[in-house]
Amino acid sequence: MSKVMKSFICIGCFNPVTSRGHTSVDNGASANLDKFCYLGDMLNVNGDADADVEARIRTGSNTFRQLVPLLTRMDISLIIRQRLYNSCAQCSMLHGSETWPVRKENEVALQRAETRMVRWMCNVKVQDRVPSKELRDRLGLDDIISVLQQNRLRWYGHALQKEDNDRVKMDHSRWRKLIKAVDQDRCEWVNVSSDTSSPR
Repeated sequence: MSKVMKSFICIGCFNPVTSRGHTSVDNGASANLDKFCYLGDMLNVNGDADADVEARIRTGSNTFRQLVPLLTRMDISLIIRQRLYNSCAQCSMLHGSETWPVRKENEVALQRAETRMVRWMCNVKVQDRVPSKELRDRLGLDDIISVLQQNRLRWYGHALQKEDNDRVKMDHSRWRKLIKAVDQDRCEWVNVSSDTSSPR
């Protein structure tokens, strides 16, 4: 039973990865960190999703490698392999992506990781010159970026349906005002983020 329990615990939570090395908080001391792991998600002081996307790609790749014997078997139909990939590898790659501030570099990294997995599932090498879109059509897979956008829109819909006094909805409306102010004034994001870091 202990082996099963250990497999569900995030290793990064025991030894948070930071730019300054490993940090221990067992003795109650706190430290300033650039990034740390919280419940499996990497939180970054810059507010970008780079560290989280890297961690999620790593998690999805590890999940995929565990399922390679099933995902690459030719006697299993492509539909079953696609469902297995969607429910395990792709879900672990996109876990928590609803709130990521995604940039183009993050999207490219996710697409490259998925393309490697799809080629491996279809037993197609880069030298075969088969387009990735054709391989995804073969498996019946949607592009990972469109799945990411669907997840974000679904979360956005849930946030809008909350009560007006709910914390999520209040924060959402506050950020919309800030983004509108940034667009109108064309001020730098650093100035806006320093205004939001002040206590409420």
